[in-house]
Amino acid sequence: MRLWQRIIGRETIMTALDSYEIVEAYPEDKYFPSYLLLGRHGADAFHVLVGTDVEGQNVRIVTAYYPSPEEWEPDLITRRRSR
Repeated sequence: MRLWQRIIGRETIMTALDSYEIVEAYPEDKYFPSYLLLGRHGADAFHVLVGTDVEGQNVRIVTAYYPSPEEWEPDLITRRRSR
């Protein structure tokens, strides 16, 4: 049930394209440079991790999830410090 609550559909990800902000960049990621993005769709805010295949001119969605308040500040861009 918990996994089902975390699913963010393709339509939600695609309709939020105009709202994306870069949260973190990982230019040296293993396969492709990747980016953690913050997207918004209606009242929902979510993170999408994408890999950028520059040579193939593709963007690949690695994962999408709702950020945990325990891990992120209310702005959903700043990670909380470990205590």
